[in-house]
This record gives sequence, structure tokens and C-alpha cells, in this order.
Amino acid sequence: MVERVVATPAALALIEKLRGLYGPLFFHQSGGCCDGSAPMCFMDGEFRPGGQDVRLGEIGGCPFYMGAAQFEYWSHTQLIIDVVPGRGASFSLEAPEGVRFLTRSRLFSDGEVEALRSDPGDMTKKA
Repeated sequence: MVERVVATPAALALIEKLRGLYGPLFFHQSGGCCDGSAPMCFMDGEFRPGGQDVRLGEIGGCPFYMGAAQFEYWSHTQLIIDVVPGRGASFSLEAPEGVRFLTRSRLFSDGEVEALRSDPGDMTKKA
């Protein structure tokens, strides 16, 4: 199974730490300017995905959504969520930790693209 979004070991460790502090978590990347252009981590229920959001999968057991317009730009890539030192998004839960989540990516291979097209469980397909 091809995953549209994955996380590095450092990101998974931070997710686990944040889950211990805040409980169930939720990720969203809107593609907007400033804070919204980075993956943001919220307590589950603190942010509701809208009709223009696409569920890409889960990282560390947490749902990960992206704005549909932004997904159009990234649909040919696998998102790799990492964590780096620095000030993150002001509303994202990792901000007090002195680190921020960051999206890296890699192009899907032709075989992975075909696998995604034929995967009935791919949540990014429009109805």
C-alpha cells in the first residue's frame, strides 16, 4: 500500500510526546500563507476539516488533512512530515517545544501512481 503521508522518527517521537500532553491529535495543512503553509497539529476536535479538505492518511495514529487546492499541487508526491528546530506555527501544539513540523516530499514513482489510482481505499479520490 502506498501512503500519501508519512512521518520521520523525529516527528513520530514529537507526536507521541504531544499526545501524552494533550490527548488525541489532528493535523491540517491548508496551503494558505504564513502559519497555514506548514503542517499544524491540533487537539482532536479543536479544528474541523471542511468540505474543501482532503484526508491524506494518518501519521503516528493521527489523521492528516490538507486543503484540496493545496493537494492539487502535492498530489504527485509523498509528504514526509519532519520536525526541525525553530519557531513553528503559533496555533500548532509543538510551538512551545521550540521545534516545528515541516513538510518534505518526494515524487511518487510511476508504479506508485498506478497503485494509488487503483486503490479503492485511497481517501483522496473525489466522489
